[in-house]
Amino acid sequence: MKKQFVINYLNEVKMICDSISIENILEFSIQIENIKNKNGRIFFLGVGGSAGNASHAVNDFRKILGIESYAVTDNVSELTARINDEGWDVSYVNFLKASRLSKNDAIMIFSVGGGSSTTSINLVKAMEYAKETGTTVLSIVSRDGGAAKSMSDVCVLVPVIDQSRITPHAEEWQAILWHLLVSMIKESKS
Repeated sequence: MKKQFVINYLNEVKMICDSISIENILEFSIQIENIKNKNGRIFFLGVGGSAGNASHAVNDFRKILGIESYAVTDNVSELTARINDEGWDVSYVNFLKASRLSKNDAIMIFSVGGGSSTTSINLVKAMEYAKETGTTVLSIVSRDGGAAKSMSDVCVLVPVIDQSRITPHAEEWQAILWHLLVSMIKESKS
């Protein structure tokens, strides 16, 4: 049974690999290069496992690509103070306001569902604010893409292969894609 599970899981990963949009990945890389060329910053936003991915991605974008980057969830003191004083739904947008988000910057959404009127409202409000400021919105999401798909300048949608494994596939592909992008951009500059 375990062996069959491994085979099935890896086959699902192959199916995603074969069906994910290469064009969107290439457009994503162009947007990141544009941010770098403008000396802009990237703010990574996620919740749950996607917040952990955001923290790791910041390291790679800063260290490997030299792009000033932040994960909103990395400053636990500020985040929890904002949640306590202002509310969860505006905690991310208020962090972005305090950071003086601008049209030279980007926000990168890592999310399983992309946010809606009832889930990941903090991500939705952050995207709305980014649109108001002319900030580039990038996202790596799954399911139907949610609000992120419709609000992003570029969205890479991780296809749903098995309903019971949407979250693990979405979160693993966030990591695969940011590592791909960082590696591709670094090598193209070599």
